Amino acid sequence: MTPSPHGTAWSGAARAALLDALALLLPVACAACAAPDRGLCAGCRAAIVPRPVRVDRAGAGIATWAALEYAGTPARVIRAFKEEGRTDVARVLGGALRGAIGAAAVAFADGVPREIAVVPSTARARRARGYDPVRMLVSRAGFAPSDVLWAGDRVDQAALGREARRANSDGSFAAPRSLVGRRFLLVDDIVTTGSTLADAVRAIRAAGGSVDAISVLAQTRLRIARGDADA
Repeated sequence: MTPSPHGTAWSGAARAALLDALALLLPVACAACAAPDRGLCAGCRAAIVPRPVRVDRAGAGIATWAALEYAGTPARVIRAFKEEGRTDVARVLGGALRGAIGAAAVAFADGVPREIAVVPSTARARRARGYDPVRMLVSRAGFAPSDVLWAGDRVDQAALGREARRANSDGSFAAPRSLVGRRFLLVDDIVTTGSTLADAVRAIRAAGGSVDAISVLAQTRLRIARGDADA
């Protein structure tokens, strides 16, 4: 069976009324534009509508679907979520990720069961944030992720070029138990060069599992950096 959403959905009107009431008691600013509002104002929320596209940066011929482009408002919201502790935007971002997961599920609509494997944070990053961003997004998207990968410590990849990212990611992940016969949809938050995803795929395959597709919340634009094609 293809992964399916779960949970009880609130009516849009009831949920909006509750959020309005909370905003009066605990005023917050929009995570993207800082306007006095809920976690996201209506204008910025409209910029997080998923438009899944296929990208080819993970290697190994695995179809990869991205819900958003990591630029403008989506990039500001994702940074607020990951770097500023704005977990109040997780539900909106999870909804966008659900679009990429859905696109992948349609692509392999063959009735064969897949589990969702997340690209995990390192223990150090998880302690610093107090949560694992990708796992939280998958849960907010309405899915139950399988804990199959362990992440070793590595430096932040944000400032690294293509070759440095690859070297930093090589051997970062491991599967602590056998995954023989298990098939996965791999999920991460952002794809830049695809090196992190490639190493996660390697770890799953080394344990006997297979990755049939990849879904990410956002993709960065291809660019030239430090003499390397960041792709």
